[in-house]
Amino acid sequence: MKKKVPLITGLIALSVALTACSTDTTKQLNIQTDTQQQATKVTAATPPAAATATQATTAPKQSAPVPQQTATGKLIPAKIISVTDGDTIKVELNGKKETVRLLLVDTPETKHPSKPVQPFGPEASAFAKKMLKEGKEVQIEIDVSERDKYGRLLAYLWVDGKMFNEMLLEKGLARVAYVYPPNVKYVDQFRAIQKKAQTAGVGIWSIENYAQEDGFHPKETATKKEEPAKKQSEKPVTEAQKPIASSSNIQYKNCTEARAAGVTPIHEGEPGYSRKLDRDGDGVACE
Repeated sequence: MKKKVPLITGLIALSVALTACSTDTTKQLNIQTDTQQQATKVTAATPPAAATATQATTAPKQSAPVPQQTATGKLIPAKIISVTDGDTIKVELNGKKETVRLLLVDTPETKHPSKPVQPFGPEASAFAKKMLKEGKEVQIEIDVSERDKYGRLLAYLWVDGKMFNEMLLEKGLARVAYVYPPNVKYVDQFRAIQKKAQTAGVGIWSIENYAQEDGFHPKETATKKEEPAKKQSEKPVTEAQKPIASSSNIQYKNCTEARAAGVTPIHEGEPGYSRKLDRDGDGVACE
């Protein structure tokens, strides 16, 4: 029995040592598991730096809206009242009636008091009336000087996003004219358009030497054909109309009285014409 005691004691000691070792291993495994779980939680809660940078890059930038601006300048809304001829119109602007003379262009005459109807004048007027119907909303662009000596607005006229001054030049219904600084903003642009119309021979450019620097010069043959008819129609009233003073003998208090007499419209130089009846100063009273 005495010899067996050391053996039993040794086995007991070995068993205790193994138990302790097993306990330590289990503790280490539990610690590693806990550490991995915490790392996973931290990773899930914090996005990678690369992802954060990507989100910052792709996030839409908030910026203040940029106000719309036109390259041409300030455009003033207006509404068409009537068309006088190809280059002169009447509009309602800021609640007032205004006569607008188109800048840098000149169309042939149709209502001049001392000139006959010129070739392509009616076509220019008809085109203006087609594009600028009564009530049509347009925009007015002023250059530097606002009015002429007659009080008319000097302007570029915009209709449906395009400048009407240019339309007349493109179709050969006007020439570049009345180029007076400082109102020369589009003069080079207009001359380039006019050159194309000249090359194409459209409108006024289809008549040789008709449109010139100083105005329109109808062919001599056309003038001769018109002359007899003109003389015949004017002969009976020439004596009454010839002296300017004679027109002062006939006075109308207002346009209502003139219309009742059946003499409207009254052109400058004709009996009954007076400046007080020609409010827009275009040479035609009681239009």
